[in-house]
Amino acid sequence: MKISVDLKENSYDILIEDGILNRVGEYIDLNRKVMIITDSGVPKEYGDILLSQCPMGEIIVVEQGEQSKSFSTYERICRKLLESNFHRKDLIVALGGGVIGDLAGFCASTYMRGIDFINIPTTTLSQIDSSIGGKTAINLGDTKNIIGAFYQPKKVFIDFKTLETLSERDYNNGMVEALKAGLIYDREIFELFEIGDIKERYRDIIIKSILVKKDVVEKDVREQSLRKILNFGHTIGHGIEGYFNFNELLHGEAVALGMLPMIEDNNLRERTKKIIEKLNIRTDINYDREKVFKLMVKDKKADSSKITLVKVKELGSAYLSDETFEQCRKYLD
Repeated sequence: MKISVDLKENSYDILIEDGILNRVGEYIDLNRKVMIITDSGVPKEYGDILLSQCPMGEIIVVEQGEQSKSFSTYERICRKLLESNFHRKDLIVALGGGVIGDLAGFCASTYMRGIDFINIPTTTLSQIDSSIGGKTAINLGDTKNIIGAFYQPKKVFIDFKTLETLSERDYNNGMVEALKAGLIYDREIFELFEIGDIKERYRDIIIKSILVKKDVVEKDVREQSLRKILNFGHTIGHGIEGYFNFNELLHGEAVALGMLPMIEDNNLRERTKKIIEKLNIRTDINYDREKVFKLMVKDKKADSSKITLVKVKELGSAYLSDETFEQCRKYLD
């Protein structure tokens, strides 16, 4: 299956096929210097499969987790690219989840002011959301994604077979982003979560979520207006992630907690809570509200006195609300 993202000169295809990891070289030139960036949580087999297709390939394995989206890891990768004489016509490949996509994409966007980049997401989170749209970033201390750039990949390769090695927790973590897509844009996705076993419908859920992301990005590539709705749950969610030092709660788990206060309809909030619990994500996590609030106001969606929040009044529709810092505090109660 091919889904084309139409961004004029920056357009690219998302190729979805079981086993496509074994055939990446059929769709893009790998007969050049290729740097594969992956992490310790990605099965070594995946890197070996890709490396076998690259006559001049190298691989960098970073530590699994949000802590790798750091200046020190970024510098390490850029130094390796320089030492290996990578040039603009060469290629960087992100092989892994959202952390790897953000990190590798940011390296690609800045090294020599831009080098070719492809994304091979291997988690539900990255296949559903982060591999599409060109957002790349690293963190600064406890502030997430504050250093970054918009930089589109040349192609995205989605192989559903890579999801077979995910833990149940990691699998469910990514599905929160699909639930988000249903709440803000496509009620059919939300309803798929309410019917029976989610895993029996995961292909439909992921593909529908990709189509939501594609549609939104095509209409607003640089997040000037509509694309901001994709931040639903993320303002509070990023604050909670930072509070737990990005290692006790996964991204989707924190976003799930951040979405609930932003749903204005009580019945819809309860329906959403049941789905979150169906994904084995706790909704009763305790945290210091004041410390999370301080992290929220450092979010990149904030200005000197306000934060743009994304709210849902009815299923499948979101709107933006500029609120003062003090108004935002109440959502943590």
